[in-house]
Amino acid sequence: MTAAVKTAPGLASRLVNGILAIKPLANLAKHQARQMMIKRAETIGVPWTNEVKTLQARDWTQDLAQVQNPQVTYPDYYVTSFHGYEQGDLCWLAAFELEVAARAVHAKIWPETEAEGDAKLRQSYHDIVKVQIPDAPQTILDLGCSVGLSTFSLQALYPQAQVTGLDLSPYFLAVANYRAQQRQANINWVHAAAESTGLPDASFDFVSIFLMCHELPQSATRQIFAEARRVLRPGGHIGIMDMNPRSEIYKKMPPYILTLLKSTEPYLDEYFSLDIEQALVEAGFQRPTITSNSPRHRTVIAQVSV
Repeated sequence: MTAAVKTAPGLASRLVNGILAIKPLANLAKHQARQMMIKRAETIGVPWTNEVKTLQARDWTQDLAQVQNPQVTYPDYYVTSFHGYEQGDLCWLAAFELEVAARAVHAKIWPETEAEGDAKLRQSYHDIVKVQIPDAPQTILDLGCSVGLSTFSLQALYPQAQVTGLDLSPYFLAVANYRAQQRQANINWVHAAAESTGLPDASFDFVSIFLMCHELPQSATRQIFAEARRVLRPGGHIGIMDMNPRSEIYKKMPPYILTLLKSTEPYLDEYFSLDIEQALVEAGFQRPTITSNSPRHRTVIAQVSV
C-alpha cells in the first residue's frame, strides 16, 4: 500500500496559484518558462530554432487533411492555454516545437544524459513495461500520442505489433504522420478524444499513456481510464508514465520554479491530488503497481479485472 495523497495544495502552491490568477504575472511566467526551455535546448546542442524553421517552411495543408476528423468536438478543458501557447495544443507552433521541447525539458532528469535524457526516460518506462507485461502485446493504443515520439518508441519496442496513435490535436497528428512517412512506419493515426475514441470494444492488448495525465482535470482522467478499459481485451494492460507527485523533487521545489511550471500546466494541482490507484480500480482494473522510473517520474501498470 502507498501513503495517501494530499488532496489540497500546500501553502507554496496556493501562493503560486494566487500569482497566476493575475493575468500579467501569468503571462510573464509563461514567457519566462518558454525562454528557459529554448535557452536550455540550444545550450545542450538541440537546435530548437533551426528545427522549428525547417518545419515551418513546409506546406502542411495535405498533412492536416490526411489526419483531421472534422466531426471532433473539443472538450472545454482542452481549449485553453498549455505550455505557454495561448491556443494550447491547437496550433502549429506547439506541434513544431514539441520534439525539441521534450529533449530540453528532460535534459536535466539525469545530469549525465543532457540531450539524450528524453530517450532515456522513454527507455526507463519500456524497461518496466517489458518486465511487468511478460506477453508481448499484438495490438497497442498510444493515447495522447502527440507528434508520435511515444508511438514510434512503442513500435520499436514491439515491432510485430499493430500500433495506433490517438490524439486530440490534428496539428500534432499531422507532424506525427509526416514523421511516420519519413521513417516508413506503418502506424494508424486517429484524431479523437481519449475519453471517447470511437474504437471497437476489446480491440487492444495494451493501452499506453505517456505524459498525458498531468495535463488533465481529474474528471477527464477518470473517463479516459474507463475508455481504456472498454477498448482493452480480457487480460489486457494499461501503462501510464507521468510525473511522480511523491517525488522529493516536487516536494522541495522552490516557489519561483513551481510558478513557472504551473503557468504552463493548468491542471497540475488536480493531477497531484488524484488517487490514481483508486481511479484505476474504479475504472475496472486490478490494483496497479507503481514504480519510480526516474527521479521525478513514475510508471503505473494495471491489468484488466476479470
